[in-house]
Amino acid sequence: MTLRALAESTGADVLAYIPSPPRGVWDIGPFPLRAYAICIILGIVAAIWLGEKRWIARGGQSGQVLDVAMFAVPFGLIGGRLYHVATDWQKYFGANGHPMNAFKIWEGGLGIWGAVLLGGIGAWIGCRVYRIPLPAFGDAIAPGILLAQAIGRLGNYFNQELYGRKTDMPWGLEIYQRFDHNGGLDMMNGTAAGAPLFVVQPTFLYELIWNLLGVGVLLYLDRKFRIGHGRLFALYVAVYCFGRFFVELLRDDEATHILGLRVNTFTSAIVFVCAVAYFLFATKGRETPEQLRPGIERPWPWQFAALRAFGAAAVVAETATESDDSDVSEKSESTEPEKAEAEAESATPGNESETDRDNSSESGDSDPEAEESVDQAKTVESGKNGS
Repeated sequence: MTLRALAESTGADVLAYIPSPPRGVWDIGPFPLRAYAICIILGIVAAIWLGEKRWIARGGQSGQVLDVAMFAVPFGLIGGRLYHVATDWQKYFGANGHPMNAFKIWEGGLGIWGAVLLGGIGAWIGCRVYRIPLPAFGDAIAPGILLAQAIGRLGNYFNQELYGRKTDMPWGLEIYQRFDHNGGLDMMNGTAAGAPLFVVQPTFLYELIWNLLGVGVLLYLDRKFRIGHGRLFALYVAVYCFGRFFVELLRDDEATHILGLRVNTFTSAIVFVCAVAYFLFATKGRETPEQLRPGIERPWPWQFAALRAFGAAAVVAETATESDDSDVSEKSESTEPEKAEAEAESATPGNESETDRDNSSESGDSDPEAEESVDQAKTVESGKNGS
């Protein structure tokens, strides 16, 4: 007998099944307002907000996280969509697929590994432009990225996607059919009607909870051990992949399989091993605040002319610094023989005595007892001469 059947037979109250939202899209005039898009945007805002606070606390300049995000976010969205389309290609290019649907990102389908990969490339470009160390930047934004992923899972809940196998557990998720205004089946844009089709494992909820726990763990470990040089970002990747591996074993929605396992299961395991290896072998310690602050005004990412001028000025400044360092080195080398000769002259006995006399005369200090002895000697001498 299942827990739910046992509870019903005894009349006990148990946690009801989790109902799916009746709809995930609201029409505001001619514009559809999609819950999935809202969750993605809120996640990005939360990641930038938390990353900015952490970056400033580490010694970075205010506004730099948003600057780099202007590069990283578009790259991340494109990468996430490319990974999803590549791993679920049959949905778009299979026998009954529609290739143009691959561009409908608002219908869901973002692979986190593709988003992190291309998003990292975008962040690298932004960090190069603003002369920011990428590993330190990754450490600052890592908890925020995991927080964004947790918020994004709510979008999967509204879309009725990424769920697990059928279950009779009390916290199971109810899946409904959705219909458009004409009564046609439209699971993505329609409104729920009738009894639920089935009850499934709410894997979106499992991953959401795991991600929030991971945010807390990352913040605690970073505060306690002051992790740097990209190692906290690697730890974020490892934490996420560890939980995602087990969530994938519970999922039953359509996906590409390899050797009987979902492709994301293999991706989770491989990326987890790589992240742990980096965490163990990367340089330990944390960057100093001076290493995070270029100390110059930064143009906005969309100011292309200013960005080009910024890059040219940075090259000139770097060249000037190198030339100044070489000039200082040459001057120091040329003055070393003169300093040695002056020290040798000042070290001779005659010079020492003259220097001592000069110092004693310039000091103006006198010993009262010595002066009294001199006066007595003069008195005695004058008495002898007088006698």
